[in-house]
This record gives sequence, C-alpha cells and structure tokens, in this order.
Amino acid sequence: NAYYKACNLIWKSTSSSQGRHVELAFLSAAKHFVEKDLEVSMAGRVFMITGANSGIGRATAMAIAKRGGTVHMVCRNKDKAEEARADIVKESGNKEIYVHILDLSETRKVWEFAEAFKRKYKALNVLINNAGCIMSERDVNAEGLEKSFASNVMGVYILTRGLIPLLEKSAEPRVITVSSGGMLVQKLRTGNLQTEIGRYDGTMVYAQHKRQQVVMTEQWAKTHSNVHFSVMHPGWVDTPAVANAMPDFHQSMKDSMRTPEQGADTAVWLAISEAAATKPSGSFFQDRRMVSAHLPLAWTHSSQLEQQKFMSVMEDLAKTFQPH
Repeated sequence: NAYYKACNLIWKSTSSSQGRHVELAFLSAAKHFVEKDLEVSMAGRVFMITGANSGIGRATAMAIAKRGGTVHMVCRNKDKAEEARADIVKESGNKEIYVHILDLSETRKVWEFAEAFKRKYKALNVLINNAGCIMSERDVNAEGLEKSFASNVMGVYILTRGLIPLLEKSAEPRVITVSSGGMLVQKLRTGNLQTEIGRYDGTMVYAQHKRQQVVMTEQWAKTHSNVHFSVMHPGWVDTPAVANAMPDFHQSMKDSMRTPEQGADTAVWLAISEAAATKPSGSFFQDRRMVSAHLPLAWTHSSQLEQQKFMSVMEDLAKTFQPH
C-alpha cells in the first residue's frame, strides 16, 4: 500500500547516504555517540513510560531501571505488564518499578489516570509517550472517537497536558514522544481528525498521527518553556507492533531492522543525558541528532495558523471528556 511504499522511500532517505541497511546506519551513527552521555545515575528521578511492556518501551524502561531511576510503566495488558516488570526488576536489581493499567484509547480514563497520578505522587521528572497503535479498520471507542486517534493523539495530548503541572513542579522536567519516520510523508490535517471522510488506510492514518505528535511537541515547547520537549524517530525497529501492523514491510526488511534496544537509544538519551537538555525544546531527533521534521523540498510544512488551529481543536475536544 501507499504507506509501505512511503516506508521504503523514507528507509532510503533516513538510513545513510550510501543507502545502507538501517541497522548498519545505526552502528555507523553510534560511532559518533558520546558514551559518557549515558553513564549517569538516575537515582531519585521519576519516569513514566507508556507502552512499557514490549518493544521500544520495554527497552527504554530497562535502560532507565539499570541506572537507578524510578519507573512507572503504563500498560494496557496487566499480565504482560507484570511479566515485563518482573524481568526488569530481576535484570536491573531495581525494585522501584511500578505498573499502572491504562488503555490510552479510553479517553475519559486517561484524564482520570492523570488526575489520580498527580494526587498520589509528588514528582514526575520525565514522561515518555511511547505507546501507539495501528488499526486495520476504522473503529470507535466508548466516547465515539476513532480508536487510533484516541490512542495516538488524544491520549498523548490528555496525558501530557494533564501531567504538565506535576512535571513543572519537578526538577529538570522532560517530555519525549516516540514518533515515526512515516510522518515525513504527511502534512498536518486540521480537519477530518476522526477519518470519517474517505477510505480508511490504517497505516496512513497512523503516519498522520505521528505528524500530529510532532506538531504537538513543537507547540508545547512554545507554551511551556520550563519543560524540555522532544520528539524522535527510532528508526525501523523489529517489534511485535510492526510485525502485526505491516507484515509485508516487516517480512522484507526484518533482517536489517534495528533491535528494540537500538530503537530505544535516542529516547533514553533524550530522557537522561545532560547533552539532550542543551538542545532546543520542541526539536525532532534521530540517532541522538537534531534532524528536520520534513524531507528536503517537501510539501509537508504547515503554517503557524494551521498548527494553532489544530491545538485549539485538540483542546476543545479534550475538555469535553474532562472529569468535573
């Protein structure tokens, strides 16, 4: 489909100038990484990671746990979450790992979770928005929102917005959102957010959501100057989510896809390194480097007015589900 072709295009454009495989591109980029950036203790710092029981989220949780950070794993499936927690505790020796069960596609429950977390906990230094979903066909949640929009966009918006007051009260707060290079083929949409009009192509809808995450990050950085916001492309990573959502792409590329640990590297770097905090808030990253959120000569740029309109629509929609 169109997304599969787009992924191949981006694969070539974001791998390396020689068109190497992505894993080789990571190893090439890693030669320029500063090792001591990650040689830090996170003891006393508190992290929340959504989708933390598998793939990039789990690898991120493990890396932070090994450095002594307190980790709140926000997961949809209790059994998988508890199993992942047990593995992380065993391998890291860190018992400050907590599981919270939340489906980000359940809009009212995301609000309730954020409010309850603020009441119960005194600090949150870093929020990592990692969870995401790709739907094969259009479906709606209990509130009538298209499910992947509810999870990928509205859930991220409400969770982040809801937790910003707690982040702002905490030391050196950061918010990192895991996007995807798929967004490079999408221009921000300010209408038809629920994909009610036109054919539903779940992978292209997902790519639009990833563009929307980039715009949210850029806009939050402007309005909340004391929180460091960033968004990143993990590279093409061999995860269960990719295998399930894009079987053809996964089958043809799996031998050269990144490991979850390689995919998580930049998210971990953004979450814990001092170097990351010196970069401008609101930036897009790949392999620990700031990169453009648009391909060269791309048609995907949107105006400041369009971006503000999108944020206004999100705010109005979010408020309709806010508990009173």
